[in-house]
Amino acid sequence: MAKAKKKILIIEDDLDVVEMLNAYLNIQGYEVLTVNWGEDGIKACLNFKPDIVILDIHLPDIDGYQVARRLRSNRRTSSIPIIFLTAKRTRLERLQGLELGADDYISKPFDVQELLLRIRNALHRAEQDTLTNPVSGLPDGRLVDERILETLPKPGWSMLIVSLENLDIFRESYGFVASDDVLRAVSLMIHNSMKELGGAEDFLGHLSTTDFVLITEPERTTPLAERVHNRLEQSLDYFYPIKDRDKGETRSKRLLVKVGILQSADGHFSSLDDLKISLLRKKR
Repeated sequence: MAKAKKKILIIEDDLDVVEMLNAYLNIQGYEVLTVNWGEDGIKACLNFKPDIVILDIHLPDIDGYQVARRLRSNRRTSSIPIIFLTAKRTRLERLQGLELGADDYISKPFDVQELLLRIRNALHRAEQDTLTNPVSGLPDGRLVDERILETLPKPGWSMLIVSLENLDIFRESYGFVASDDVLRAVSLMIHNSMKELGGAEDFLGHLSTTDFVLITEPERTTPLAERVHNRLEQSLDYFYPIKDRDKGETRSKRLLVKVGILQSADGHFSSLDDLKISLLRKKR
């Protein structure tokens, strides 16, 4: 599977700078989106979901500090690295940027190779910070991949997938805070079930935000799957406000949990992606 391109959002009103950066960064293998106004940059950040933002301080409508402040105050954009572009780098500007959590500064005119290195460094730091899920605190991304790859050559392994369905629908109705509370509670219930029935070497992490993977011994898998499924099924209605618990919505739109089991005896898996696909197909 080809590695996805990192996405860069450039918020800059100098069209010559925009054209130069767009061309250069595209050649370097990045997916680039450019906007010229601060308000447009905020909207683009929510829709484009960049891995990093290059932000000019002096913009035609609102300044870069206001843009950064609003990005940092929104949960969906708060952790995106920001590199400020500035015509001058005064002590006051540095302090303002530090207060807003700026990841780096670069002064105009700048060397594009230096900017490229700063982008790579900021992306690397961000990747190190995303090894755990910010809501549940459980392992995520590369940590999970590494543990799965360590497990595959061993005989007699077993993996359990637990999927929380329709969290996006729940979020649209009740907001990000409520959906984060659900995710946090679900991860805790799964973790507690593992403490009760699992072993010291068992592992729990995220395949995706709403897909959990548990690595355990084959003899513990079925009792653990039943415990997790029953505990979550009994709890899901309580996440809704009382007035909405008895609504006649179809089950397909309500929070629900699906559980599946994949074991070494199920066959040979040619790659990590092959195993993940097989695991996701097991949930029911």
